[in-house]
Amino acid sequence: MNNHKFNLLGKQDTKYDFSYNPDILEVFENKHLGNDYFVKFNCPEFSSLCPITSQPDFATLYISYIPARKMVESKSLKLYLFSFRNHGDFHEDCMNIILKDLINVMEPKYIEVWGKFTPRGGISIDPYVNYGIPDTKYEQMAEYRLLNHDLYPEKIDNR
Repeated sequence: MNNHKFNLLGKQDTKYDFSYNPDILEVFENKHLGNDYFVKFNCPEFSSLCPITSQPDFATLYISYIPARKMVESKSLKLYLFSFRNHGDFHEDCMNIILKDLINVMEPKYIEVWGKFTPRGGISIDPYVNYGIPDTKYEQMAEYRLLNHDLYPEKIDNR
């Protein structure tokens, strides 16, 4: 029997928060504690605002993590990411904030957040951040993945 209590999942009258709100995030118990496995979210409709010009910035976010005891519920993640819509911060700040908020609610073994922003002014910015539990193989994994991240950068024509 499922004993999870979700405030958002299954609700028909979903409310969208138009300002940054990490309290939206909900978690549930990982049923496979003995397994290391990746959970990956592809979020192609992320948007935030430039803190200087207030122009919208659009990105596809890739969030991958190896759960420990808790996992993030996907509808709450969607609503959380939506809460950035009117949030003014640089791309790099948004990715670091998302990483830290997800670490705070899930305490994953490993997590990475990669934002692939659409070009504005002829330049795209693609910040990548990650984290692994200190003094574990997951910290070593984070270091390895950071050092070897994006070894084969994409061409301009495939965006």
